[in-house]
Amino acid sequence: MKLQLGIGRIQKLYLLRLVLKMKLMRIMQLEVWRAAMQEEFNMIQKNDTWQLVNRPNNKKVIGVKWVYKVKLNPNGSTNKHKARLVVKGYSQLPGIDFCETFAPVARFDTIRLLLALAAQKCWFVYQLDVKSAFLNGYLKEEIHVEQPDGFVKNGTENKVYLLKKALYGLKQAPRAWYSRIDEYLLKLDFVKSLTEVTLYVKEEGADLLIVTIYVDDFLITGSNENQTSQGIFICQKKYANEILNQFAIVNCKTVNTPMVPYEKLRSDDGAAKIDVGVYRSLIGRLLYLSATRPDIMHSVSLLSRFMHSPSEIHFKAAKRILRYVKGTTNFGVLYKRSTNVKLIGFTDSDWAGSEEDMKSTSGQCFSIGSGVISWSSKKQDSVAKSTAEAEYIAASLAADQAVWFKKLMNDLKQPQMHPTELFCDNLSAVAIVKNPILHGRTKHIKIKYHSIREMVNEGEVQVLHCDSDDQIADIFTKGLHKFRFETLRDKLGMSSISVKEE
Repeated sequence: MKLQLGIGRIQKLYLLRLVLKMKLMRIMQLEVWRAAMQEEFNMIQKNDTWQLVNRPNNKKVIGVKWVYKVKLNPNGSTNKHKARLVVKGYSQLPGIDFCETFAPVARFDTIRLLLALAAQKCWFVYQLDVKSAFLNGYLKEEIHVEQPDGFVKNGTENKVYLLKKALYGLKQAPRAWYSRIDEYLLKLDFVKSLTEVTLYVKEEGADLLIVTIYVDDFLITGSNENQTSQGIFICQKKYANEILNQFAIVNCKTVNTPMVPYEKLRSDDGAAKIDVGVYRSLIGRLLYLSATRPDIMHSVSLLSRFMHSPSEIHFKAAKRILRYVKGTTNFGVLYKRSTNVKLIGFTDSDWAGSEEDMKSTSGQCFSIGSGVISWSSKKQDSVAKSTAEAEYIAASLAADQAVWFKKLMNDLKQPQMHPTELFCDNLSAVAIVKNPILHGRTKHIKIKYHSIREMVNEGEVQVLHCDSDDQIADIFTKGLHKFRFETLRDKLGMSSISVKEE
């Protein structure tokens, strides 16, 4: 009996200790968030973002709220607790509370081009995150907001804040921030690229400084400092693991390819329909992952065609991509040092690959000497009557991208003096590009695709034939067998590198 009482007392003490520990953790957590809120509020005050005024009678006052987020390190540990004050922008009225809202961001192609260029030139690359970036944008409109919870001043409960600068959540906040940073960089004698409006270049003698903007993130590189590494590796391992955890595929069996070889999918496949929201969430995440994973570009692009009415067969194909990602989370694109900065491209097409409308799929990729900097897999707008026509259309689309890259290279002070080499594995398509022959077979092709002939005549691009075995863009047009897939994946400049987790 005494022994039982002793055990019961120990259990009670253990439970009491556990409850006290949980309460202490909850209090500590609240203190962390209070500190984060105070830090954000102090930043807003220091930045002279607003001023306290009497509540207007003829103006709408917009509410605000606190948004909390725990920022993690690549290994999953806590980096910091971030509290952000956000305006309830959904209540803003167009023409009254805002006018223009568009703000440009850098293309992924541009960012990858800069990384590849820095790797070849052995330049350092810096990434900067501007703290409270949107708080620096000046507003043209008169906006009043409520005092935030937890920071209402005694005796001024009926007053509101008149915004001088933008806050997160405002419709015009991104545009106001971009206008401010654009004005600032131009004052520092940077030259804005006409090809990419978020790219700024400054020359001082032999030195070159390059800045590109993606919302509140800056990518900076230049020729005044050299790096000692063997290249630059881009990878989304942490993001890939997040997708696997979200869709409970962590313990799945891996596969060697993201897609069954030469698999055909249809909208009306007779299979049961699945939840549209879940499917769209998965495909959207995989599309973002493809920013550093060209090996899954075609399969994800193909599945994105069925987001309006997905079936179990489509979801099974999407889960196969996850099983492939599970075995290749360390994979990314490696940009190596090279002495020759030369832009080259590959273009290919899968004729009548879509069984529903018999349209073809265009694939293309570009590099400047090492890993690919741009890739695409897209269904063509019109039906091609032959393989040559499908390849010709794909080459025309790739030529447009080549011309854009050439202009961008000129803005980066890396001019391409020779025509951009564009490799195609179809001799008939190459012949049609070079000479207006076979008129009976080409007169029905849309005029816009014939622009490639002008690009060739003007020396912008040069379409060359390559063997089918060397056609890298083949990976963006169809599902392939293991050996062929892995061969082309290597040629894309992809590799697996163990990323050190901090």
